Amino acid sequence: MNKVDVNNQIAKRVAQELRTGDVVNLGIGIPTLVADHVPRGIQVYFQTENGLLGVGPTPEPGQVDPNLVNAGKFPVTEEVGASYFSSADSFAMIRGGHVDIAVLGVLQIDRFGRIANYAVPGKTILGVGGAMDLLVGARKIVVATTHVTKDGKPKIVSDCTYPLSGTRKVDLIVTEYAVFSVQEEGLVLEEIAEGTTLAEVQRLTEAPFQLGMGIHS
Repeated sequence: MNKVDVNNQIAKRVAQELRTGDVVNLGIGIPTLVADHVPRGIQVYFQTENGLLGVGPTPEPGQVDPNLVNAGKFPVTEEVGASYFSSADSFAMIRGGHVDIAVLGVLQIDRFGRIANYAVPGKTILGVGGAMDLLVGARKIVVATTHVTKDGKPKIVSDCTYPLSGTRKVDLIVTEYAVFSVQEEGLVLEEIAEGTTLAEVQRLTEAPFQLGMGIHS
């Protein structure tokens, strides 16, 4: 499976977590693809930190409006009824608990469900963006990430070696291999992707995890 297919597989699974009426913030990278996979019959409202509520799917080629972008400066569309506001108001919305779900990408996530997603030691730091605010303000945090790095190293690790984006635990981790929930006792494997085995998930996951109901060793 190529990278595009993998990324869309992850985004499609994340989209299954959405419910009608949800206000949803999508982080940079794989999370932005979630807008293209909203299940039929589900009406959600995508919000972006630069001040747009009602973000639509990725525009078709030739339909790009250079003035209509998300927080990552990638082109987006707008839904009927979309509204615009200042970045300050957007962050007030996030910090005030008015975002139901935030979908974030990560560099690493540890055994407690804490994420590192903005800085690699020794490399230029562009800034944390809205990650810290979303971790504090969003009601539910879903991680959308490939299971391993480009070098094949696990992203789900015992302890993050990169700076943490915050101390809050996320609620759900979705990769191309598995879905984990984050409980008080740590990570719990809830789903294994079709064509994947438990042994493969164990081999590619550094952090310890428990098996959820329906997962057999």
